[in-house]
Amino acid sequence: MASFSLDPHQHTLKRAVSCMGVGLHSGNQVNLTIKPAAENSGIRFIRTDVATRETIPAHMDQVIDTRLATTIGNKKNHVSTTEHLMAALQGYGVDNADIELDGAEVPIMDGSAAPFILLLQRAGLKKQHAMRRVLRITKEISFTDGDVQIKILPYEGFKVSGEIHFDDALIQNQSYTIDINAEKFTNEISQARTFGYVEQVEELWANGLALGSSLDNVIAIHWDRTSVLNEGGLRFADEFIRHKVLDLIGDLALLGCPILGHVIASRCGHTQHLAFMKALAQATDCWEIVELKKNGNHSVFHQVAHSTKSMGEQIIPFLVPQNRFHQTGTAAAPC
Repeated sequence: MASFSLDPHQHTLKRAVSCMGVGLHSGNQVNLTIKPAAENSGIRFIRTDVATRETIPAHMDQVIDTRLATTIGNKKNHVSTTEHLMAALQGYGVDNADIELDGAEVPIMDGSAAPFILLLQRAGLKKQHAMRRVLRITKEISFTDGDVQIKILPYEGFKVSGEIHFDDALIQNQSYTIDINAEKFTNEISQARTFGYVEQVEELWANGLALGSSLDNVIAIHWDRTSVLNEGGLRFADEFIRHKVLDLIGDLALLGCPILGHVIASRCGHTQHLAFMKALAQATDCWEIVELKKNGNHSVFHQVAHSTKSMGEQIIPFLVPQNRFHQTGTAAAPC
């Protein structure tokens, strides 16, 4: 067993909270409500605008598209642009919640996770009786796809390091590392906004996409590549890499439980995040499932089981490999 400061109990919300906004790509107005949920239920999206009120679990085996954002669902219904809300739930420490929305896209709000953090702060956290079960990395797992590399190392906490490389003068090379807890996520990561080049946004508009985008929710990089069009400029000098870290946290939340490990990612996006999670799932001798127990002022790890497919089916549904998304690149687990 090992000492760890993470609260060993699962958490949900004290009360329901709601917001309204537009979908980044659809441009449609969406009403969203985050509700408390029972322990061990995880995060679930519920489409209230369809007759079946179908529930879509926030798990990586539900991902059906990663081209412009992360979309989960099935052949009948889906929910897109989940990453910012999922990052807020992960960063704030919410294990169980039902998310009701009357459209196919999570509202973009201001392009960051900060509005969702404000909602969660307004709702408050409620401690539940069930203990948290976490995915603990025991040996390095790595994924490579051309210039993209993502790896995760053993670490007694959840740490994320990101790195990006752009040719333009404004972004250039940026890197950022953070030990995730609610305070640090709120202050250092949640406010970082999505970004794009002006001509890319114009091209998306011409193709009927990004219809809800504006200077209120996207950092628009000027044609000269030395400034942004947004009034007030950047929130952080390195806002671009901070947002990439935010996206990574939100996508990794689709693993379905907290992670104990240090993720190091270079030049990656949503597609590579998913491929990495699949590589992780297949590296069954490099992680274990542990349950947190209270021991004085700290938590301790109580091993539930070594990583096996049968245990994975019980605890983390994604661990049974799915064929609905083609994985590219190569995965290596130096175990």
